[in-house]
Amino acid sequence: MGRGGAKTQGGARRHYLIALGSNRRHPRHGAPRAVLRAALAKLEKKHVAVKRVSPVFETAPIGPSLRRYANGAAVVATGREPEELLALLKRIERRFGRRAGGQRWTSRVLDLDIVLWGGGAYHAPDLTIPHPLFRERAFVLRPAARIAPDWRDPITGLTIRQLTARLTAPRPLSR
Repeated sequence: MGRGGAKTQGGARRHYLIALGSNRRHPRHGAPRAVLRAALAKLEKKHVAVKRVSPVFETAPIGPSLRRYANGAAVVATGREPEELLALLKRIERRFGRRAGGQRWTSRVLDLDIVLWGGGAYHAPDLTIPHPLFRERAFVLRPAARIAPDWRDPITGLTIRQLTARLTAPRPLSR
């Protein structure tokens, strides 16, 4: 993957780190790993250049879902502003069968989140970048560390590699 992306008036393209997840089959695309591949292909059809893609990690669910997740990350480039990209990601989720207003942390065919972008911190009514919980989620950090280990969190100043090490480092047993 890696076609060109939409450009802004000045020709600038923004880079984003996107987290991808799935733990339900899609009737057309198949198993969760295939759903993630199909979602990336859909982004490219919408003029979002997929620059790097992590391996897919199988992870345990959070919350009431019993199904394991396929999780990955991608670095993408586009001329879209953050809210425009978020709207596109939500449209893609809906096309893959996700319903708006569903219960949090249940099984889902597709989940797409903006984790970071090249513009630093960003806040709008329906969007906060960096993603508020990404520092606490190994299922986001592990794939992201494979493709963007030196990308810095604009809030903490730490790289994704450092955040991953902090979250996943073994801790001594308490006595």
